[in-house]
Amino acid sequence: MAVNPTLINSREEIKKYDPDDVLGSIEALADQVRHAWKDTQKIQFDSINSPRQIVVAGMGGSALGASVIKHLFKNQLEIPFQIVNDYSLPAYVQKNTLVILSSYSGNTEEILSCADQAKKKGTQIVAICSGGKLAQIAKENQYPAYIIDAKYNPSNQPRMAIGYAITGLIGILAKLKLIKISDKEIEKVVETILTTSHQCAVEIETEQNPAKSLTFAIVDRRPNLIAAEFLTGAAHVASNQFNENAKTFASYFQIPEMNHHLLESLEFPKSNQLDNLFLFFDSKLYHQQNQVRIKLTKEAVEKQNCVALTIKMQSDSKICQVFELITLASYSNFYLAIINQINPSLIPIVDWFKEKLAKS
Repeated sequence: MAVNPTLINSREEIKKYDPDDVLGSIEALADQVRHAWKDTQKIQFDSINSPRQIVVAGMGGSALGASVIKHLFKNQLEIPFQIVNDYSLPAYVQKNTLVILSSYSGNTEEILSCADQAKKKGTQIVAICSGGKLAQIAKENQYPAYIIDAKYNPSNQPRMAIGYAITGLIGILAKLKLIKISDKEIEKVVETILTTSHQCAVEIETEQNPAKSLTFAIVDRRPNLIAAEFLTGAAHVASNQFNENAKTFASYFQIPEMNHHLLESLEFPKSNQLDNLFLFFDSKLYHQQNQVRIKLTKEAVEKQNCVALTIKMQSDSKICQVFELITLASYSNFYLAIINQINPSLIPIVDWFKEKLAKS
């Protein structure tokens, strides 16, 4: 089916393909951030005492906040921080480990398995969920919990609760004095999201709209998102949303790691030159050598006749650039779904897989 570029200029037309209001969740990102920050500051963590390492157990959208924080706060976190996307906790997890169990629905089977193991090991436990079995476990065991009141996620899709996921985890770690962040910094994040959202809004024409322009560059191509340092987790968020919202095969890669192998991978198959689009998220806040690497990597990709674009982050702080990237990409993958005339909310193959797995 040929794309229809005019669809994304009309809210009325968009609504035909977005009955579950994914756009509403994107436009409410700033509200999610404010809401999550306010709610996490009310949680009491009397049972948590000087952990020696942090393990966050989460799957899909429920793990994206941890991915962002692992890279964003790398220079602040003074204890090991690991993400578990599986049924089992690492062997080193013990009483002095803080295990954060993250499941938007509260019913993710891998996380419930980790919850059982964490309890048996006697670890320190915090839960993040909107309800379900995990909320019940937290209540029965008196675990500190951030119960997400997702009133600013009208689509009710976990991946679109990214403001809750990131800021909720930031709020928990800040309350535990494991990272430092101020109310003023959170408000700057909100301002950045609102500014970027205004630039990417439905009412802004393609020529002045960075998200729409990016969308049309991606049509019929596989986006490869390239980032470094503190933006790596944000690229992960964007990649997942392209996968689920736009039903588009997207990947993310990290500078400088990719320079040691991926540059030799584009010769075959020959369709690489037509199929791939490389998006380089550049920042003046990167290490100087990584800024050079971004430039040279783009040149290397272009030498192999692949299309490459540089997207420069404009915000003044690392955390604001993270949300600038996420906001831009959220609008872009949403618009990509609409011009391809598909519902960005539905995930039929994932749902089919879960149904089959439940019967196995």
